[in-house]
Amino acid sequence: MKAAIITIGDEILIGQIIDTNSGFIAKSLDRIGVEIYEMASISDNKQHILDTFLKFQNKVDLVIITGGLGPTKDDVTKKTFCDYFEDELIVDEVVLAHVTKLIEGFYKRTITQINKDQALVPSKCTVLHNEVGTAPGMWMKKENTVFISLPGVPFEMKYLVENEIIPKVVREYKRPYILHKTIMTYGQGESMVAERIEEWENNLPEFIKLAYLPAPGSVRLRLSARGIDKELLEKSIQENVLSLTKIINDIIVGFDEDETLETVVGRLLAQQNKTIATAESCTGGMLAQLFTSVSGASSYFKGSIVSYATETKISVLGLSQDLISEYSVVSAEVAKQMAVNIKSLMNTDYGIATTGNAGPNKGDSDAELGSVFIALATPNEVIVEEFNFGQPREKVVDRAVKKCLEMLRKEILKNVI
Repeated sequence: MKAAIITIGDEILIGQIIDTNSGFIAKSLDRIGVEIYEMASISDNKQHILDTFLKFQNKVDLVIITGGLGPTKDDVTKKTFCDYFEDELIVDEVVLAHVTKLIEGFYKRTITQINKDQALVPSKCTVLHNEVGTAPGMWMKKENTVFISLPGVPFEMKYLVENEIIPKVVREYKRPYILHKTIMTYGQGESMVAERIEEWENNLPEFIKLAYLPAPGSVRLRLSARGIDKELLEKSIQENVLSLTKIINDIIVGFDEDETLETVVGRLLAQQNKTIATAESCTGGMLAQLFTSVSGASSYFKGSIVSYATETKISVLGLSQDLISEYSVVSAEVAKQMAVNIKSLMNTDYGIATTGNAGPNKGDSDAELGSVFIALATPNEVIVEEFNFGQPREKVVDRAVKKCLEMLRKEILKNVI
């Protein structure tokens, strides 16, 4: 079973907003065995929409459209549906009652004709009830293809996908099983990982595909299995993940697509009842932000000092001017003292510090652009490493914070029995 996902809106095409709807819909369909054939973003133009409908007619089973269902003149989806299906708009009394309740009961204002027009739907459509908004979804079939129209507002779209579309597709269509398993790796690049697992990859069964999803400092390996025998798929995925683990266990940090390195590190800290604090210069608080993005981080993350300026390193973090003058603000010695001092100030088990020249200007140091020193103060020692992450600035900061988490994870795992 195949689906196409279409987003409608000039605001997407000019970059004014980012399309997140397509990704949510794609993940939701993939979980129930629907293959995504294509995604596209098109303008709020009647002919463009009609041409897109014709493009996918009888080529896919489902065409899911988001956007263009608002009450204003630039929202043309419903009228275009009528043209394509040779239909006309009628008032759906159930939708009208719902819209009236929302406008007059919840928003406490008089309903207008524009609001009432939200209840206009093609006479031949199956209405998908939108409990959380005023624009209903529409389900219409022509020949071998179902066209589904959803509002572009993300929380309304999500409600209709989860409560109307997915249950209806599951009831009415037979689908193959699609199983995914993601292996999270850190510390080695895509080409190096590929070289290490080449023989393993060549021996994968035909119904399992491997995808490399690289990011700075990390590579996600996604195994995808498709077929009608769910038990066989699950068993084969499990066996191949186990054999892969034996090959690259040193760089595997997790097995969940949505599990980040900061989540993995946080779980390890919580399991061992250990705490951490950060002293950041070149990373500007990004490491602290990653820690605090994880729910429950307050049990192990105690705080941060963003000592971006040299005088802050001295007045707040407690470094000596003599140390900075002798070794430079971007140095192993300064990074080490930052980590030691933050650990002491916050009374934590671990302290981690960053100092470097992220660029594009050198600031208070003559160190090479892209140079970063990361120091980790543990209960037993202080580890300092030097890196050069090149340019641009965003890359340096991103790589630095990920390297911090990677170093911390490796150190914590030394104490895992």
